[in-house]
Amino acid sequence: MADRREPRLRLLRSANVGPVTYAQLLARFGSAEAALEALPVLAARGGGRAPQIADAGAVRREIAAVERLGAGYLFLDDPAYPPLLAELDNAPPALIVRGDLGLLARPCVAMVGARNASAAACRFARQLAIGLVERGATVVSGLARGIDTAAHQGALAGGTVGVIASGIDIVFPPENAELQERVAREGLLVSEQPPGTEPLARFFPARNRIIAGLSLGTVVVEAAPRSGSLITARLAAEAGRDVMAVPGSPLDPRAQGCNLLIREGAILVQSADDIWEAVRPIDPRRVRSPVGWFEGAPPEDASDADRRRVSGLLGPVPVGVDELIRQSGCTPPVVQTVLLELELAGRLERHAGARVSLR
Repeated sequence: MADRREPRLRLLRSANVGPVTYAQLLARFGSAEAALEALPVLAARGGGRAPQIADAGAVRREIAAVERLGAGYLFLDDPAYPPLLAELDNAPPALIVRGDLGLLARPCVAMVGARNASAAACRFARQLAIGLVERGATVVSGLARGIDTAAHQGALAGGTVGVIASGIDIVFPPENAELQERVAREGLLVSEQPPGTEPLARFFPARNRIIAGLSLGTVVVEAAPRSGSLITARLAAEAGRDVMAVPGSPLDPRAQGCNLLIREGAILVQSADDIWEAVRPIDPRRVRSPVGWFEGAPPEDASDADRRRVSGLLGPVPVGVDELIRQSGCTPPVVQTVLLELELAGRLERHAGARVSLR
């Protein structure tokens, strides 16, 4: 019997195929095998060369490596795939997971903050995490230094999920090797990247969207005004989730990001009860179509005139897909097709909030 993972991973690992494009290709062609066959034609229509398709042997080696590590794959249409994460327009088509998947069925709360956090903030983060797991929540964080580490430490006894920006076999930072192994054994370790992938800077925003997407709400304990923690908070807000922040002294630069979030409307947090009160009424079982903003309608063929209209509205400044639909006069499925072709040709870049631009 054919391994269903192989064609899906070949499609996902092929050049210019991101999460949104992957979902659209499956919606249009019905299977990864059919989508792989169509890639050269679609890229040519978008004005580019055929994208490099992932080698089958390389994908088989990846699958073998994942199995050797005691991990497995979780695909977007698997019953165990977390429904809150599936709500994202750019939900990961495949996750590599090691540990207890049952933790994703509980209410999840993200906790993030400064890597150079103060001792007081780390202590408070541990206390919040302990309180949350005592109330039945799962604490999600990114296994970074500082607040992430404290959150995982506090939640280990009750349930924690660590989302990393590297392959599941890579530890970063190195001093968290023991903690990462404990999270994998006693909680759940999650990665979007194949084994062996180093934690490059461009992978961290993608990691942050998973942290925010898994969770009913995101708590920022301590953060500078420009930090990855505030990116996670912004992604949570864009996904319609609660954003919460612990206030701090205005004299401490590490508290400025949290105070800014509160000024902009984030929920002020002083205890685990404050967090639980915010997230408890939300039903974590809600499910929306995993294909994102186009509400499950598969792309359909576009004419040359359609391509000219849509591409003519694009430029280096990101624009919302809804705006393209309004201004072009084309149907949503036709706009999807044109964007799909441009992305496969390497000419389109997707941004947060269902926005796109030309490269």
